[in-house]
Amino acid sequence: MNKGKVGAVIVAIALIVTVIVCFACWEKVPAGYVGVVYNMSGGVDGEILTQGHHLVAPTKKVTLYSVGVEQSYLTAGEDGDSPNDDSFETPSSDGKGLTVDLTFTYRYDVDKVADAFVRFKGQSGKEILTSFIKPNVISWTKEVTAQYPVTEILGDQRATLNQVLTDYLAQKFERYGIVIENASLIDINPDDATREAIQKKVTAQQELELANIEANTAKVQANKDKEVAQIAAETAIIEANADAEVVRIEAEAQADANKKIADSLTDELIEKIKYEKWNGVLPKVSGSGATIIDAGDITADAVE
Repeated sequence: MNKGKVGAVIVAIALIVTVIVCFACWEKVPAGYVGVVYNMSGGVDGEILTQGHHLVAPTKKVTLYSVGVEQSYLTAGEDGDSPNDDSFETPSSDGKGLTVDLTFTYRYDVDKVADAFVRFKGQSGKEILTSFIKPNVISWTKEVTAQYPVTEILGDQRATLNQVLTDYLAQKFERYGIVIENASLIDINPDDATREAIQKKVTAQQELELANIEANTAKVQANKDKEVAQIAAETAIIEANADAEVVRIEAEAQADANKKIADSLTDELIEKIKYEKWNGVLPKVSGSGATIIDAGDITADAVE
């Protein structure tokens, strides 16, 4: 083999080795992730790789962390990253045991991923989720639910409880460079004894509410009957007053009529009436003061 051919083979081999090395050193950072570069000879070198392809020296290692929001599950069903039964027991303030399913969203703080790499000894974001985040979500969730009675956890305080849980987990994970966006208890199952006790309480509450409704209805009806009776009494008084007023007006009219009649009876008119009504009988008593017609002979018809 001549020297030209040997040189060509050497160049070809060198190119192949170079391509292999380049492929080996070529790192891809997916969308929503960043990469922490670890220099095997000097530790974390402070370089954070963003989304895209990067050429990294063979002496360096890239560990990925999600800075986009990730959904995680701790449930009995095969949901997302919960292929097994990851539901867990949690207490209430009144000592009742509950089995809960929980889901939460999280991401790594891009400004703290280098610290997270060092703190968790080079574990990737997925490894930290399994070894640290999920176990502590369970532990700190128990601290929150232990502050609430079972009736509130199962009742209308669920939204408030989830907000308190989210805030508490966010505060606990913050110093680790882990951001909790949201946490929710999506399924809560009490044991049989607790479920029976709750049902009895609900039934008693419903009966009490029904009794209150009936009592209020009776009270409303009583007030209504009272108002009707009061209206009837007031109406009777008004009618009585009206009748009395009619009687008074009629009496006044009669009195006015009588007065007018009395005022119209002059001495001359009386004498005229006596004369017109004289029956032709001479007076039974004679004397200087006697008149032709005795006043006693005038009948009531004469006046009218």
